[in-house]
Amino acid sequence: MAHLCAVLPQLKSARLISCRLAALVLFTLLPLSLPAQAPASLRGTVRDAQGSPVAGATLQLQAKDSTQTQTVHTDSQGTYSFPALSAGLYALRAVKDGYDDAEIPTLFFGPKESANESKRVDLTLSPKKAPATQPASAAKPEFFDQPQFTVAGVTDTTNLGGHGSDTIVRTREALAKETVSLGKALPGAGSAVASETEKSLRESVEREPGKAELHHLLANVEENLGNSLEAVREYQRAAELDPSEAYLFDWGSELLLHHAPEPAQEVFTKGNRLYPHSVRTLIGLGAAWFARGSYEQAVQRICEASDLDPADPVPYLFLGTMQTAEPAPSAETVEKLHRFVALQPDNAQANYYYAVGLWKLRKDPEDAASAAQAEAWLRKVIHLDPRFAAAHLQLGILHIEQKNYPRAISEFQQAIQSDPQMEKAHYRLAQAYRQIGDMAKSEAELQIYNQLAKESAQKVERERHEIPQFVYTLRDQPPDQKQ
Repeated sequence: MAHLCAVLPQLKSARLISCRLAALVLFTLLPLSLPAQAPASLRGTVRDAQGSPVAGATLQLQAKDSTQTQTVHTDSQGTYSFPALSAGLYALRAVKDGYDDAEIPTLFFGPKESANESKRVDLTLSPKKAPATQPASAAKPEFFDQPQFTVAGVTDTTNLGGHGSDTIVRTREALAKETVSLGKALPGAGSAVASETEKSLRESVEREPGKAELHHLLANVEENLGNSLEAVREYQRAAELDPSEAYLFDWGSELLLHHAPEPAQEVFTKGNRLYPHSVRTLIGLGAAWFARGSYEQAVQRICEASDLDPADPVPYLFLGTMQTAEPAPSAETVEKLHRFVALQPDNAQANYYYAVGLWKLRKDPEDAASAAQAEAWLRKVIHLDPRFAAAHLQLGILHIEQKNYPRAISEFQQAIQSDPQMEKAHYRLAQAYRQIGDMAKSEAELQIYNQLAKESAQKVERERHEIPQFVYTLRDQPPDQKQ
């Protein structure tokens, strides 16, 4: 309160009146700023596949940081309730004899959201399937009647072209690789099947051509051998035989990795319709939109993924990567990145992405308030991780805009000290030296930059040649839109 009074006008009467008013306002607003103490609650209904309520089902709720499980049972109307829940992450499971378990792996009650919040989560229990009376090969595929694309071959990735600058091209390649890393798991694969040799696996596929798991295994083998065309066809066959979330995701990510964004988008769109609560399927769909040059669609899909499980860091990392390639991120992107910081305040990467978002959202280089806000967050990043090179680089860029060249030079030097291979830091340092008239140091940094840029371009080219590009056609489109 003394601080409030000190900055008011110096006239004694005005100061006295102002202090009293400030105290009154503060006293009035203080109760509103205190978090409510009422706990959160969770309720819902358990139904069967026909939509009828399931009585006597067991609901198990376990906090992610606890070994204790809360248990309740559904009543005659299939409803359940968990009162008095604390903030945090939970896993919810519904169990009943004769049915397959239903599970929601992550439920999030944030510190602000938890007060008086009542979440409703309904679950569906499907009856356990009877043993199949016919071979899987006789079952009708449940994917598309016919996919609207055909992968005809592969070619060297010598000229990607596409949308945007080289930065955007590199970003979409990075996003494709990150998307692939979210999949390629082997759900339900037995150790005997997983340990089969390549030869015995191919023999197994010939004996049981309708077994999706074997086609998925063979696809992984083909991809590891560099037989990309054979791999994508096996991924497709597995997904058509069993359109599970995992098989659809791996098929879509394989298409995305090999620069076939339109087919990948089709597969991820189908996966999203079948599995609307799959975070990674929405991420894959967003990455496909980004690869097609539609930044707004990409952001929308990945923001939706972050809303499915706010505690999952992966969607935020994708948003952060995407915004580095765009001159101005959307306000929604920055909002989601702010939530990332709120959830993980000590995560340096989260703070960095949010700081960059704030800086890019500024109205113009003269927007001192936004620049100061971004600088404060960048300083926090460096406090959390003093060797966070990208944060030092961004601070240097901010000081260049302010024409504070000595501070900019210091930040660029610290970025290089943390990461000597950072091309942009050498280039920016060269420009800063030029601004203060130190041409010798500027020229030395430019030489380092040129050498690093050359080596980086050669590395990128080698990596691109290792990933051949699919040649594909799209149906029901004018010839000039086909690839």
